[in-house]
This record gives sequence, structure tokens and C-alpha cells, in this order.
Amino acid sequence: MTQITASSPSLLRLTGIPYFVIAFIARLPFAMMVVGVLTMVVAVRGSLSLGGLTSAAVGFGTALVGPFLGAAADRWGQRPVLLLCGVLNAAMLAVFALIVYAPAADVVVLASAFTIGATAPQVSPMSRSRLVTIIAERMPEMQRARTTSATMSYESAADETVFVFGPFLVGVLASFIAPWAPIAIASALTLLFVGAFALHPTGRHVSVERDAEGRAPSAVGELFRPVLLVVVTGIFGVGLFFGAALTALTSFMADRGAPEQAGLLYGVMGVGSAVLALGVAWLPPRFTLHARWIVFATILVAGSVLFAIADSVTAMTIALALVGIGVGPTIVTQYSLGAARSPRGRSATVMTMLGSGVVVGQAVASAGTGAIAESAGTPVALVLPLIAAAIVLIAGIANRLISPVQR
Repeated sequence: MTQITASSPSLLRLTGIPYFVIAFIARLPFAMMVVGVLTMVVAVRGSLSLGGLTSAAVGFGTALVGPFLGAAADRWGQRPVLLLCGVLNAAMLAVFALIVYAPAADVVVLASAFTIGATAPQVSPMSRSRLVTIIAERMPEMQRARTTSATMSYESAADETVFVFGPFLVGVLASFIAPWAPIAIASALTLLFVGAFALHPTGRHVSVERDAEGRAPSAVGELFRPVLLVVVTGIFGVGLFFGAALTALTSFMADRGAPEQAGLLYGVMGVGSAVLALGVAWLPPRFTLHARWIVFATILVAGSVLFAIADSVTAMTIALALVGIGVGPTIVTQYSLGAARSPRGRSATVMTMLGSGVVVGQAVASAGTGAIAESAGTPVALVLPLIAAAIVLIAGIANRLISPVQR
């Protein structure tokens, strides 16, 4: 994962290759459940609007509770938090399937969806926090910056891959088995692989910066410093972009009689984003994090302009390819800044804050863009990703202005 001398411990040596396999599969259930609940509700209840609200409820549950799970992991360690969430989430997925197929009121469906999101194991931010802590405490200082950059690149690429493959897997299972199949598989994967992720030897590690009672040396108020909140704002903008882009793209393809192909086109952005995210690890150190955010956010804005004016599938494909070049490195940069600015002993909290920023941005933009597409039409909906990209760029400029010293 990084270039290090033969005499120094590498991150792979410290964690073991099985860790990355387990962590990769363990994040798949969340990618499946967000789309899976939508697919099940639409197929069983016959309501697209209820399906969209249900998917949003999952996102809001994750966004609201996620940071508290991160804080609990910082205080007591990841293992007990992940084991509890894994069991509860697997159970909530099974309960949700029963409720959807039963003659229950819509509000009960939404409440059940919220509990799925609220109990969702925070595998992605927990993995980032776990690896960043290992790098900070067990690797030589001269290797930390580059190893952290490479780690954030890998983690972002893993997320992108999962969130492209997850919806595809949902479609296959729902089409060839039944609408409940994706949720059932997600429940089983949660029990098996989130459990394995929690029980991995690295899962019992608690930051040495915590005292015997689990208290952090930093104050809670440090989580709300401007230099950290600007990163949360920027990644919230990325979430807005994801939600607006996928929903607007679905409307764009629906106008052409092929809404089911939206996911395939969206994959163009996902693949490009994952590849470029991995490439960030090889960028020279003199290309600072501040500059990377602004440069790649500018590319994101440029791609969003093409997205807004696209009038054919070919033009849209080109726009999505350009967007992928911008969005992947931007996310990596934001997570790297978040890791660098985490208050001592609170890395899991910060990572779940950033992860929740993406999720709530997606939920808000998905619901809002869908409503606008229905009321004002696709051309107006296609402009919304540009607004989200502009938020990302403005946050990047603000980040440069309030933190002139490279972190």
C-alpha cells in the first residue's frame, strides 16, 4: 500500500492481507441495503415515492447515529461497537423484510428503514480510523504522511468499487430470485463479515492517547474547529453531488425510455473515480492537499457543466468520465485532511462525521432532485449536480484561506 524500506514495518505487515479482504466485503452490505430497500418497497408496495423516502430514511438513520457510534468506538474500542451493530443491523434487515411484505402502514416501513440506517456498522470510517491509528502509533514518522495518503486512496477506491458493485448485485438478486433476496444476503453478510471485521486482531486496539477510563486528551469542542468543519462541509457537498447526479441521470435515461441503464452509465463515473483515487498516492508531496482539493474540485465543476448541458447518451458518458477524474481524488484529499486534523483520540468520531456527511448529502439530494425532476423536468434536475460541485469547490477555497499552512 505504500513504499517503505525493507527494515521498516509496512501497513500490510502490521495488519495482514486478510484484513483488507474482510474490510472490503464487510462494507458491501451497506451498499446493498440502501438500494435494496428501495428495490423491495417499489416491487412489493408499488410506490416509487415511498421507495425513495425509505431509502432516504436509511441514509438519515446512518447520518444521525453514525458519529455517536464513532465516539463510542473511540472510547471503548471498535470491537464491542461493531459486534453490537452487526447483530442489531442483521436483525433489523430481517424485520424490515417482514414489515414490507406485511400489511403494515407506510410510517412503520419508514421507521423500520431508519433503524436499519441507525444500526448500520460504520465499516468504512472504522477501517480508516483503525488504519490511521496504526500508522500514527506503529510506523516511523517519516513514513506516515505517504502511507496515510496511500491508505486514504485505497479506502476511497474500495468504497467506490463497492458502491458500483452493490447496486449491480441487488439488481441481479432481485431479478433472478426475489425482491427480498438482496436484503437477506445483506443480513447474512453483515453477520459474517462485520463480525469478522470486529474480531480481527486490529479490532481490539484502542488509541494509546486514551486514558485508562477511555477519556480522550482532546476536548469535544475540537471537533467543531473551522479547519475540520470546512472538510465536513466539502464532503457533504460531494454527497450532494452523488445524490443529485444519480437521480438526475435516472431522469435523463427515463426520458429516453431506459431508466434501468442509469446505473450502468453511473458506473462510468464510479470506475474512473476509483482508478484516480488510487492514483492520488503517487502524486508528489509538493502538490499539497490544499491545492489538490481546489484543482480536482475544479475538474468536478467542469464535468458538471458538461453534465448539465448533455443532450445525448454519448455526451453524458463523456461528462461522467470527466466527473470521475475530479471526484475520486477530491474525496481522498478530504479524508486525508480529516485524518490530519482529527483531535487526539477522536479519529473514529471524525471519520464517521465525514462518512455521515456523504450519506446525508446523498439522502437530501436524492429526495430533492427527484421532486424537482418530477415537477420542473429533467433539464432543471441536471443543473443540481453543478450546484453541488460548486459547493465542493467553494469549500476547498475556504479551506485554503483558513489554513494557509500545509497539514
